[in-house]
Amino acid sequence: METIRTNFKLSALWLFILLNIIFRDIHQYAMKSHLEMLLTGVYNGRVVTEQLMLLGGFLVEIPIAMFLFSLLLKRPLNRVLNIVTAALTVGLLMAEPPSDMDDMFFKVIEFTAIIDIAWTAWKWRSYGVITA
Repeated sequence: METIRTNFKLSALWLFILLNIIFRDIHQYAMKSHLEMLLTGVYNGRVVTEQLMLLGGFLVEIPIAMFLFSLLLKRPLNRVLNIVTAALTVGLLMAEPPSDMDDMFFKVIEFTAIIDIAWTAWKWRSYGVITA
């Protein structure tokens, strides 16, 4: 069996989530409602403000930072941070329900990866290698 260092697996999963978030957003550009939002600055009846855009930047920064932290931090802090951040990310993804079928598709994939992150971090032993 192939073995992989746990921190590499966690980092790869965070990158996987980040790519899904990015491509879900890019995919939305094909929808008329999303283009109208970009042109008018109104989304689901809410005005898209600079503060809202900044909040979106913070939210997408989570998987970006976790990609790096999963590689650099030592096991004890890395393990706890991955579990806490996975729980936080689930909450953030649930804050806005899926708007269409492809959005649901991407969210299911993201949730699956987040559950794998939490499970992997929870089971992470001090020797830091898992069997793939």
